[in-house]
Amino acid sequence: MRSDQMKTGITRIPHRSLFKAAGLTEEELRRPIVGIVNSQNDIIPGHIHLDSMVLAVKTGVLMAGGTPLAFPAIGVCDGIAMGHDGMRYSLISREHIADSVEIMAMAHPFDALVFVPNCDKIVPGMIMAALRLNIPSIFVSGGPMLPGFAGGRKLTLSNAFEAVGEAGIGKIGADRILETEDKACPGCGSCAGMFTANSMNCMTEAVGLGLPGNGTIPAVNAARIRLAKHAGMKIMELLNRNIRPRDIVTAESLRNALSADMALGCSSNTVLHLPAIAHEAGLTLPPSEINAVSKVTPHLVRLSPAGPDTLADLDQAGGVQAVLKLLLDYGLLDGNCLTVTGGSVGENLLGVKVLDPEVIHDRENAYSPDGGLAVLWGNIAPEGAVVKKGAVLPEMMTHQGPARVFDSEESCVDALLARSIRPGDVIVVRYEGPKGGPGMREMLTPTSTLVGMGLDNSVALITDGRFSGASKGASIGHISPEAAAGGLIGLIEEGDPIRIDIPGNKLELLLDDQVIARRRAAWSPLLKDVPDGYLKRYRRMVTSASTGAILADEPS
Repeated sequence: MRSDQMKTGITRIPHRSLFKAAGLTEEELRRPIVGIVNSQNDIIPGHIHLDSMVLAVKTGVLMAGGTPLAFPAIGVCDGIAMGHDGMRYSLISREHIADSVEIMAMAHPFDALVFVPNCDKIVPGMIMAALRLNIPSIFVSGGPMLPGFAGGRKLTLSNAFEAVGEAGIGKIGADRILETEDKACPGCGSCAGMFTANSMNCMTEAVGLGLPGNGTIPAVNAARIRLAKHAGMKIMELLNRNIRPRDIVTAESLRNALSADMALGCSSNTVLHLPAIAHEAGLTLPPSEINAVSKVTPHLVRLSPAGPDTLADLDQAGGVQAVLKLLLDYGLLDGNCLTVTGGSVGENLLGVKVLDPEVIHDRENAYSPDGGLAVLWGNIAPEGAVVKKGAVLPEMMTHQGPARVFDSEESCVDALLARSIRPGDVIVVRYEGPKGGPGMREMLTPTSTLVGMGLDNSVALITDGRFSGASKGASIGHISPEAAAGGLIGLIEEGDPIRIDIPGNKLELLLDDQVIARRRAAWSPLLKDVPDGYLKRYRRMVTSASTGAILADEPS
């Protein structure tokens, strides 16, 4: 056993003494030691209940003959970090989480790992660690939040962000604001729509690292506790069979995850995280591959913010497994890929069916014949840009208008609340990329403010930053190369004409090459002041969003 390195032999007398100081018995030390990565904290609503999940995992490990030992991982709440300097630390926490899990699992050589994440960057950070370590591993998330209700309508966090714009134009008053605050997020779990957290938990299930139901069983359901116990038991089977993450995460299973991504209409952040996950597995996932899968995959599910349904509705309709079954039937899934059940994707899907065709559509009734995400190219984005096209209104699929240029998210929001943005405009927010931000902040505040002000049917927003999964509208992010790296977005001036063609995968600045060349000769990048520490190191090491914003081995 791997754990023998720290517990077996005469030279490990002091090590065993320390284990016994923690209360372990001789019998427990003779068993495989399973590390449980616990990301519980009191800040993130999706994580406040994870101690109960970890206790259930421990029960499962004990039932199957292992010795569970938990250790912590940090987590940032993207919603609470949104709209201020705290958001610079969200994406960069992904790398910190991966590194910290590596540190713990190498310093204390566990035989296997159970990962208990739930929100945003915690999920991909842990997957990256699992692939880097490549010891038997399984994931069980904390599950999605239930939707809130007010006035006979479902609410999710996106409604709370849209209330900013509604309040800014006087559309709602203090009573409605308080009602939204009180009811949009009714309890524990990852926010109820197909935002980044739930997208990545669904991706974990689709790629084969989580048991069926991992992406959709609500946080408050007893089935979630049972799932955690089964994960604890299953890790012992994976250990006995020596099934490891790199046996599961392959080029084929990543393509399966991409197909599910497109059918489910997941967050655009998946286009950052899946390439980073592929990199840790020794694979590549370029933007061209993402678009190739999108072009052939029908968009079958439309959850909040794109539609009224939530993850709880998807769970009742059959969950991720029902969507995978349709994709398998359509020849869009590799059924031979191994999963943490110990069986293949095809074996897992035997007998699975769609339980509610109003939530999970078939191909004949798809929301669109292609996927919920699209990659755009053009002179503004020669390395690509990403849009959640499943959440774009039909009238905004093509758009041309004058640029309104801002060098930060804050200045953009100020202009929106001052009502200086007009129908037809194309908002350009730059120097918010991985290097320029630094940290590539999510910008849910401006996108939701646009929606709340009723401008999502006439105004587009493009940025080298990124968006929350709760964003909707013609919001195009991840523009690469970013402004701080010399990208053309840094040369755009107020009033320049910009053309967006989402069906044609185009994003163009309509200026002569000579004009662009003159501007480039006079251009120098804006370098934002950042405090000494992690942000400054991150800026030196981070690569383009088109590669998943992974860290380079050497400063770039």
